[in-house]
Amino acid sequence: MENRKNLTYEVADYEILAETPELRMVVLTLSEGQEVPWHWHSNVIDRFFCMQGPMVVETRAPREIFELNSGDTCVVPAKRAHRVSGKNAGACKFGVLQGVGAYDFNAVGG
Repeated sequence: MENRKNLTYEVADYEILAETPELRMVVLTLSEGQEVPWHWHSNVIDRFFCMQGPMVVETRAPREIFELNSGDTCVVPAKRAHRVSGKNAGACKFGVLQGVGAYDFNAVGG
């Protein structure tokens, strides 16, 4: 099971609420200036749920920017590069439901 110690980036808090081989639910808290860097997943769709915001989910190909406030959601399909941060590098907290499929984290350059 992946935990906070295995992350390649800094976060204030990382909690896996549920995990199976095909589906997982994670809650991340980002402090000011932190982000989940550009990456993509081979199989899983990320469904973001903003718990404390505002936060920003940015994607490539196509380039889109989703600004989420508490209660807002967005979906990033498999194979689409994306990154997550607080708006204007602020703090945020969000849940992400990842599935259905085996989880991976494929880093890409910024």
